[in-house]
Amino acid sequence: MLAFRSINWVGFYSRMKRQKSILPALLSFSIVVAGCFSSVADESFVQRGDEAILRGDLDAALAEYKMAVQRGGSEDPSALGRVAHTHALMGNIDETGDTYEQAVTFDSDLTDQAVSDLIQLAQEAMNRSDLFGLASAMERAKNFRPGITVDGMALPLARHYFENGQYATALSYYQSAISESQGDTSPDVIFEAASAYDEVGDCRRALIHYEPYRDMISSWMRGEVDWKIGNCSIELARELRSVGADEEALEHLERAVLIGEPRSLQSLAYFEIGEILAGQYRCEEAMQAFLEVASTDQTGNNRLVSLAQWRYEEIRFPDSQDDGSGSTGC
Repeated sequence: MLAFRSINWVGFYSRMKRQKSILPALLSFSIVVAGCFSSVADESFVQRGDEAILRGDLDAALAEYKMAVQRGGSEDPSALGRVAHTHALMGNIDETGDTYEQAVTFDSDLTDQAVSDLIQLAQEAMNRSDLFGLASAMERAKNFRPGITVDGMALPLARHYFENGQYATALSYYQSAISESQGDTSPDVIFEAASAYDEVGDCRRALIHYEPYRDMISSWMRGEVDWKIGNCSIELARELRSVGADEEALEHLERAVLIGEPRSLQSLAYFEIGEILAGQYRCEEAMQAFLEVASTDQTGNNRLVSLAQWRYEEIRFPDSQDDGSGSTGC
C-alpha cells in the first residue's frame, strides 16, 4: 500500500472526507516554504477560498484561489497547491495534474501531495468503472513518480490498454496483476496476458501463458487457444529456423501438428518438419512428413504440395533426382 507524508499549509484545509457527501475540515498547520519567490499570493483571496472550502462551496473556493494566483501568486506553491487540490476534490484529473506540475516547479515537496491526489482520483474513477479516467489519473501520477503501482488497479488498467490496442502498455499491467495474485491468477487473466504477448509478436512468451491456460480449461473450451498455440508455434518455428535453431523449431512444429491447428497451416507445418528431418538424415520420417502435406492441405496450395512431392521423391530416389543443387541431408 502507498503512504504519503502530509504537507503543512498556511491555513490550508485537509483532504476532504469522502462519504455520502463532501465534508470539508480546516486544520491549522504552518508551512515553511524554502527559498524566495518573486510573487506571493494575495492572502485575502486565499482566506476567502479557505472560507468557501469550509462552506463546502468548491466552485467559489476554486475561483478565489485562481484569483490569488492571478493577483501575484503565479509562483507561490501554496496558492498553486490550493488550486490543484481543489481541482482534485472536484474530480478534474487533467487540471489537477497540470496545476501540480506548476506547483512542484517551485516546491518539490508537493510531489507527494500531487501523487496522493491523483491516486485518489484514480481510485474514484475505478470505483465508477471509468477506465479512461483511471488510466488518465495514473498516467499523470506517473509523471511525478515513475513506476508507481497501486494494488487492485493493475488488471483494470491492463484491460483498458488492451481493448484500446496499446498492447505493450497493457503487458506491464498484466505482469503486475499476475504478480499481485501470488499464484492464484484466474484463467482469463492468463489468456489475456498471452494474447497481449501474441499481439506484440512475442510468441515465445505468449506460448508460456497459452499452455497453462489450456490446462486450466475443459477440453470443449480449447478451440480458440488451440488455434493460437498452433499459430504461434508455427510462427516461432519459422523464426528459429531462420537463425539455424532447427531442433527447437521442430519441437514447436510438432506441437502444432499434434494440436491440429490452425488447420489451414498444417500442410506448411508438415513441410517444415520434413525439411528439418531431412537435414538430420531422418529420411523415413522426413518422407512421411512430406506425404502429410498433401493430405492436410486445405488451401489448394498446389505449389507447396508439388514441392513436397518432389522432396519425397528426391529422398526416395536420390540418384534419379540429383539436380546438382547440393542439398544437404537425405
